[in-house]
Amino acid sequence: MTVPDGFTPTALAAAGLRAPQYGGDCLDGVLPAALGALGVTFEPDDGRDAEQARWLLGVPRGERVCVVLVDGMGHALLAERAGHAPFLRGRLGDARVLTVGFPSTTAASIGLFGTGRAAGRTGLAGYTVRNPRTGGLANLVSWDGLDRAPAWQREPSLFSVAAGAGVSVTSVGPARFAGSGLTVASLAGATYVPAESLDDRVDAALAALRRPGLVYLYWGDVDKVGHHAGWRSPEWGDALSELDRGLAALARRMPAGTTLLVTADHGQVDVDPAAVLDVAQHPALAEGVELVAGEPRAAHVYLRDPSPDAVGAAAARWREELGGRALVATRAEAIAAGWFGGVASHVEPILGDLVVAALGVGGIGDSRTQTAASLRLRGMHGSLTPGEMLVPLVVVA
Repeated sequence: MTVPDGFTPTALAAAGLRAPQYGGDCLDGVLPAALGALGVTFEPDDGRDAEQARWLLGVPRGERVCVVLVDGMGHALLAERAGHAPFLRGRLGDARVLTVGFPSTTAASIGLFGTGRAAGRTGLAGYTVRNPRTGGLANLVSWDGLDRAPAWQREPSLFSVAAGAGVSVTSVGPARFAGSGLTVASLAGATYVPAESLDDRVDAALAALRRPGLVYLYWGDVDKVGHHAGWRSPEWGDALSELDRGLAALARRMPAGTTLLVTADHGQVDVDPAAVLDVAQHPALAEGVELVAGEPRAAHVYLRDPSPDAVGAAAARWREELGGRALVATRAEAIAAGWFGGVASHVEPILGDLVVAALGVGGIGDSRTQTAASLRLRGMHGSLTPGEMLVPLVVVA
């Protein structure tokens, strides 16, 4: 893949990459559109318009909305493997194609989905980041090494906005996510209903839909299978088929007048493990580096010397060493290009001195902080390629 000449959306598009479309055809508008369908409005000074989001994404008004978020179901992946998903295949022609935010990974996308705000506001900027308070590695999925969720992520959740407006909000997912740091940070305000199997989650969603309101259902197995077997594998096709059967049952059984929205938090690429570079084994990359965080497709690189001259020298060294393997931006360049949306002052030090987005089928990891298993995953995500950045929005009314 060609390395773009610059970091702007125009430069990325010319190189076949995709910049986040915050405020447009983007995952950040799905819940605002759902709230607009239910008649919820935002405060005038909030900077958002639920009715505009509803109109933009084609969501009809009604008393009941069910939103299903499928982990790892990128639009390109679904389109190529649609033979395994007759329910979704029949609706792909009318589906909208949305971008997620950067990085294209679960923690950042759950924050984007749940608050309508990008990682520059939520601080949910990757699988792992450096905690500025401790200097240590913080995991934004398991919430290890982090402050309490409300101290780290300061934006109000859209579920809490809906609940404050008198809307019944139900969240259906695995029991282990109830009260987790990421759930509290992004999805607070809903009544959490634990359910493990897809059939049980569908039943729980249908029970909640007996009354007007908003229901959210999360399903993660598509992503899990993709990580281990790759999205072109037979196992991934089976996981997609299971999801499709569950969605068909949900659509068939939901009360009249319910709108079903199906979307995803990111896609994936099948990675060649031999193309994942280990910073610890490359002196030119390891020079001056204090910590590597993020994930192989989207790394945050923190330097021992964060002065402008040192950052500039490190960026030049990384670009020369990586060549066409990755896009290397300084923090300032990534912020100026809008990768993270608007960036709050308390979030800026969370972002790497260098931000590295992998191209092609490789990645950049560090065996000093990342496990061997995580560096050998078959499917990965986080970068700016269409396979990672683009997700479907299927509206069934």
